[in-house]
Amino acid sequence: MRNVIVCDHPLVQHKLTLLRDKGTSTLGFRRIAGEIALLMAYELTRDLPLEMVEIETPLETMQAPQIAGKKLCLVSILRAGNGILEGMLDIVPAARVGHVGLYRDPESLRPVEYYLKLPEDVAQRLVIVVDPMLATGHSAAAAVARVKQAGATQIRFACLLAAPEGIAAFHAEHPDVPVYTGCIDRGLDGHGYIRPGLGDAGDRIYGTR
Repeated sequence: MRNVIVCDHPLVQHKLTLLRDKGTSTLGFRRIAGEIALLMAYELTRDLPLEMVEIETPLETMQAPQIAGKKLCLVSILRAGNGILEGMLDIVPAARVGHVGLYRDPESLRPVEYYLKLPEDVAQRLVIVVDPMLATGHSAAAAVARVKQAGATQIRFACLLAAPEGIAAFHAEHPDVPVYTGCIDRGLDGHGYIRPGLGDAGDRIYGTR
C-alpha cells in the first residue's frame, strides 16, 4: 500500500503475537504494548535531521551529530493512545505531548471529540499521532485534521494494527500523512473491530473489560 510502512522487525512481530493472545494479562498487555511502541519509535524517527555540534570528550574536542531543530511532538488519541505514548516517551523523553480526546459513536461509528490540548508551537514540530488501532480510520482522520488546523505540516500516524478499510478511509482524507503500523490485518467485522485483531486495546490496556 502507498504511504504505509509496516514495521516488520522480528521483535515487533513476536510481541504483536503476545498482544493478540487473549490469555495475556492486563499487566503483560500494557508492558508489551509499550515495548512495541519503543521499537516502532526507531522507525518513525529514522530520518530526523542532524546537525554537528562541538563537544568535549574526556580526551579531546570533536564535532558530533545531534538532532537539529525543535524536538518532535507526540499526540495521543485518548484514551488508548496513552498505552503506546509512554513507550515512545521512553526513547524520546524530550518530546512535547498533546492529546485529542475522541470516542466512537456506537451507532454511526463516527468520532466525537471531547478534549483537545496541543503544544502552542506544534506547527514547528514533527508530529506523531498515536493510537493502538487504525480500524475504521475515522478517529485517526479526525485527530490529524485537528493537528493540521493547529498548523502542523509534518505529521505521521503510528498504530500497532491497521485494517485495509481504515488505511483507505484515512488516506482518503490525509493522503500526505504516512501510516506506520506493526501489521495490516484482514479487515473489519460488522461492529468495526479489526479481525483477527487483538480485541479492544483500551480495555485490555486498562483492564476495564
